[in-house]
Amino acid sequence: MGTNDAKAWPDEKPAHLVHVDGFWMDKTEVTNAQFRKFVEATGYVTTAERKPDWDEMKKQLPPGTPKPPPDKLVPGSLVFHLTAGPVRLRGAPQWWTWTPGANWRHPVGPGSDLKGRENHPVVQVSWDDATAYARWAGKRLPTESEWERAARGGLKSKRYVWGEETPTDTIIHANLWQGKFPYKNTAADGYVRTAPVGSFEPNGYGLYDMAGNVWEWCRDWYDRDLYRRRAGGTVVNPGGPEKSFDPRRPFSPQRSQRGGSFLCSDSYCSRYRPSARQGCTPDTGMSHVGFRCVRSPGVR
Repeated sequence: MGTNDAKAWPDEKPAHLVHVDGFWMDKTEVTNAQFRKFVEATGYVTTAERKPDWDEMKKQLPPGTPKPPPDKLVPGSLVFHLTAGPVRLRGAPQWWTWTPGANWRHPVGPGSDLKGRENHPVVQVSWDDATAYARWAGKRLPTESEWERAARGGLKSKRYVWGEETPTDTIIHANLWQGKFPYKNTAADGYVRTAPVGSFEPNGYGLYDMAGNVWEWCRDWYDRDLYRRRAGGTVVNPGGPEKSFDPRRPFSPQRSQRGGSFLCSDSYCSRYRPSARQGCTPDTGMSHVGFRCVRSPGVR
């Protein structure tokens, strides 16, 4: 698990041994059609469809952060948008916009809908939403260790889920960014944003979109330095750290995400590799984040 690859970010290092017992995993990311069945059966209201609770929000912010104006504390979520031209790749707010009315039904904001996207992965779902769906389906979210084992598809120490071939604008293995991030998307793979699940070749375990398309929530808390503490032995069935740790965001507990998305490219983050990971607050929805579920053997 993890990597010593020169392309890797610090939280992916070092490579270390992990044993994970067998499990069942969804072949694809949960789709809009599947999530709609859950909502219709339960009446569930997602995080992005609820008015933000300032008392909860401020727990994730530095002390003294001023309360946003009332017109900002409305249901909504984060939507990616192209910048007008080249920008310094520091500061995601340049291409992410808080969009009132954005949610799983309206993935890029008011005026968008799910017509023709029934088989696309559901997005704008928080970790809390994904966990609620998994519980309803009799499943659960994967641990990071389970996710990475599944993503590798039986390959050992390969840079990508398909092997070693680096993707380009003409060598296409997954729904990734082609062009110049974040202002020019050539959509050479056929998709500007999400793709229908299963649009690209599966990995060695028959799992689709384990690289690109949408980031996938995992069960674990995100700990930036976890792998450094694990080095030197074999870890058996790790369930993740007891709490979140990321000194870059000390007030924001985060859950782990895996797999990268349609926004990933080597010119920006290259986080579509199977070892790549990142954290995000569990109440956050974004237009490039979804999930898939797992089930332990014998669980019905």
